[in-house]
This record gives sequence, structure tokens and C-alpha cells, in this order.
Amino acid sequence: MIETNRPASVPAEDEPDLLRDQFKQLLRYRRLLGAGVGIGLLGGVYLGISTSDTYVATADIVLRAPTDDPFNPSLAPDKAINIGSERQVALSSSTANEAAKKLGVTSKDFAGLRSGLQVTNPPQTMVLRFTYTASSPKEAATRANAMAEAYLLKRQESLDVTRDKMVKGYLDQRDPVAKTLDELVKQINAMPAGTGRDAAYASKTDLQSKVNTLNGNIAKLQALDMSPGRVTSPATPPSDTDGPGLVMSLALGAAVGLALGLLAAWVRLVFDPAPRSEGDVARALRAPVLGYLPRPKTGGGPLLAAGEEDPRLAEEFRSVAFRLAYDSRFADRRRLLVVAPRGSSETAAAAAVNLAASFAETGKDVLLIEADLRTPVLASQLPTGAGRPRWSQAQGGGAAQGDTDWPDGRQLVVDAGESGDFHLIPGEPVRNVARALTSPRATRLISEADSPNSTVVVLAPPVLSYADALALVDRVDGVLVVCDPRAVHRTDLSRIRELISGAGGTVLGAVLHAPLPGEKHGRGGRGGKAKGASAAPAQAPRPSAPQAQPLTRQPNQGHQGQQGQQTHRQAEPEQHIPGDGTDTVALRTVRMGRR
Repeated sequence: MIETNRPASVPAEDEPDLLRDQFKQLLRYRRLLGAGVGIGLLGGVYLGISTSDTYVATADIVLRAPTDDPFNPSLAPDKAINIGSERQVALSSSTANEAAKKLGVTSKDFAGLRSGLQVTNPPQTMVLRFTYTASSPKEAATRANAMAEAYLLKRQESLDVTRDKMVKGYLDQRDPVAKTLDELVKQINAMPAGTGRDAAYASKTDLQSKVNTLNGNIAKLQALDMSPGRVTSPATPPSDTDGPGLVMSLALGAAVGLALGLLAAWVRLVFDPAPRSEGDVARALRAPVLGYLPRPKTGGGPLLAAGEEDPRLAEEFRSVAFRLAYDSRFADRRRLLVVAPRGSSETAAAAAVNLAASFAETGKDVLLIEADLRTPVLASQLPTGAGRPRWSQAQGGGAAQGDTDWPDGRQLVVDAGESGDFHLIPGEPVRNVARALTSPRATRLISEADSPNSTVVVLAPPVLSYADALALVDRVDGVLVVCDPRAVHRTDLSRIRELISGAGGTVLGAVLHAPLPGEKHGRGGRGGKAKGASAAPAQAPRPSAPQAQPLTRQPNQGHQGQQGQQTHRQAEPEQHIPGDGTDTVALRTVRMGRR
């Protein structure tokens, strides 16, 4: 036979789906995105205002190297001129001093004169671009031209000084040789013809050659064209202010701010310990996400969703129950343990109640066991009626006389309206919770799921806050985790899976929900205590139905207290006692209380 009931699996996600999911996760951090856009807009406003009264003028200079033949292509200007060094000279204080003399700028304003100048070099050119920023168009143009002319003047002076030094050096070499040559000529004229005069003529020829060479070098230097360059584009007063303008500045600031916000959101997302998506929850628990409860339209949402004006919640629970029914791991034993990670168990209680109603709607005999013996509230929040002895009462004969430990044989009927009804074993405070949960009667109670067409749903306290759920795992096997994904950590979910697997159970899946009204993110998921554990229902019962009262007792009562409680339940026939079998209230709208 081919097995048709298979555990639900997490579908594989392709790359576009992952990208869309990550983008949606970034949009969760709206405060970071808003802060980034706000900072960008402030920067845009500052840029627009700071550049509204700023004017920029530009002058261009083409540099040229000294040459004796400007039409000779063999000499490359970029090899004769170091453009980087020339740019530093243009920005130097000597050039600024020369411009200050021409402009009449005092030493007090000298620093301001230098601060407004920028010198750049367009790539692959021998051009220096003088850009000056000032508060008025005329001042910007005047100072840009003055700085360019001062640079050309300083460059001209530097070239002249270099040439004069070289000429002087050649002259210093030529003069002694020329003097020696003159003396040798006088000696030759006084010498008679012969060998000595011939040797003197040879020496004269050598000296004359040296003098001629030095004279040629001096003449070549003196013939050089020493022009430092020329202004190709003088600065003119600008007609518009510098900068993109206020509107463009705001647009640029918003774009940059959005980029910063996305970057901050991505960093926050990387270091966020909470599950970022349903896929993260499924990977941490190694079980599928069976449903995501919609946010209720009013209040904290109904405890029992059947009959509500908004059918989304009831349909979501029916969907979860349907997926569980087709899971072979649950279909084999039909035992379900519903727990929350930590903090409040309010939504877990609502999930347990509605899943019990959904299973009852399919015609199954459903027993809801409230195993939360520390803060039991279902009996006080659900209008109930006493049911006939069945299930564990019929097999075990109920509680013995004077034995009041939980479970004590008390069984209530909850009318879920059109969904039918199911039975409730309410929790009660006990002296030793672990002993009560592992007692033979509790085991026999949970084993009722082995009966044909029966299902048992057990509600336990948060699994990371108390060990009560782990004491029940080996009897229930299938565990459903109900949590707010923003209020737990991925490590918490992994730890839950490890604890449940170590106790012999299996995580069937998870049901996710939005934060409870008035509850901050992470408040209930990191060990925060729930408020109002013993509070009354948020909405009063209908006038036609009597109000249900809690059927709980103090765990430290003695034998006399137990007898007195039984006498009190039998006395006062005119007072309505919930659970006496005289009423079965249809649950339509019962609000969740805090657990």
C-alpha cells in the first residue's frame, strides 16, 4: 500500500523568491529607512542653502616648456613638465602672495584667499584649471584670473632664474679658458718658427674649440623661448550660483539617505537574532509553518473564532487542522501538544481551543486538556457545561473519594456553535506540577486518543519557561509551536526542537501570529511575564447567558476544606453553579484574556 499521508515539507525557493523575501525583510525596519531618508533630506537642505549664495569662476592655462624650436615634434611637453609639481606650485603660498599683492588683500584675509582656490588638471592634457569660489560673481572671476596670472608670473621668474644660473655657469667655465687662450696667442706671436711654435699652435686649437663650445651653449640658452604658458580661457563672472539647487539637493539627499537606510537595515537584518521569514522558522524547527494567524480586527481577537464576523481567523485554524490531519505523524496517534516558546501563552491557548473546535467540526470526539497547572484560566474564560462521565472517567472510574489531585475527574463540555462541541479537562493549581502531569491518571487521560475517532489536544505552559511540556512529550509525541516570529530568537526555536527531540517527541509544525495588542516586539518572546493571568474575559457574556465562573480551588486545602467545598457545591440550590449540567452556552464571541 502506498502511504498517502506525508509530512508537510518546506518548498524549495528559487533565487527571485529569495530576493523578494529579503527585500520584504528590509522593509520591516521602517524606522531605519525613515531615519536614513530624514538624514539625507537634512543634508540636502544644508547643501541647497550653503550653495545658494556661492559662485564659481574658472580660468584655464596651457603650460609649455622652454624650447628653441616650438615646431620641433621630437620634444614631448609632458616629459619636460611635471604637471603634478606644477599643480602644487599653483596652490602654494608664494603664488597666493603674488595674487594678494595684485588684489590688495591684507594678511588677515590671506587664508580666505587661499581657501577659495582649487587647481585641477584634466586628464591627458597640459592644462591647469583654476577654479575659485566666492560669494559674488565678480569677486570669483577677479580672483580666479589673479591667481592664474600670479602663477604664470612665478613660473616665468622660475624659468628666468634657471636660465641665468646656467648661463653664468657656462661663463664661469669660458672666461678662464679664454684668458689662457689670449696669453697663448701672445706667446705664439713672440716665438720663432720651429717645433715649439707648432706645439703651441696645437694647444691654441684645443683652447679655441673649448671656448667656441661654451659660447655656443651660452648662445643657445639665451635664444630659448622662456614663455611659461598662456591663458586659454580667462574667468568670467558666472550668471548662476554653484550647486544643484534646493529641489535637486533634496532629491539627491533623499536618494543618498534611502541608500544609507537600506544599508543600515541590511546590517540590522544580518545581526537580527529573530527569524527573518517563515523559511527561517521552518529551518530552525525543521518543520513546516502550518499557518500565519491574521491580525484580529477588534481587540485581542476571539478565543474561539467560530461564529465571528471576520471569518479569516477561523478559516486559518481550519487550514492548520486540515494540514495536521494529513500529516502521517499526527494521523497515527491523533495527540497534539500545543506550546509557546516563552512568555505569554495567550495565543497558544486560543490555538488549542480553535484546533479542538476544528477537529470537532470534522466529527471527531475531541478532548482538550489544560495541562497548564500554574495559571489555569480556560475554565474561567469559557462558558461551559458539565458533561456526562466518559473517556477517562468511564475507564478509570473518576477520582477516588477525598482524592483531589489533578486530574480529579471533572470534565466540562464546550459548545463551539456550528462546529459542534468538545470536552475540556480544566487545569487546577496543584502542589507538585511534575507529579500531577506524570501521574497514571494523566497518562490514561491522554491515551484516550487511541480510541477510534478520538483526538486529544493538550495545552502546556511555555516550553522554555517550564519543563512541564517536556514531561508530556513522550505521551503526546506531536508538538505544535505557536509563536510570534519577531519575539523569539532562532536559537530559541533550535533549542525547542532539540529539547522536544531529546524527550522523544516530534515538532509537527509552527503557527505564527502577529504581536498581541499593547505588547512590544520581543516582550513576550524573551521571558517577559504575561499580565493578567487571572483576569476576566475582555468581553462580558451575553445577557441571555449566565456568566461562567472559575471552577478552581487552592492546592493546600485539607480534607475538611475539600468536604466544605463539596458541601458548598451541593448547597444553595437557588445559586447557579457553573458545571452543574443545567446550561450549555454557545460560544460565539469570547475574547482572549492574558495568561
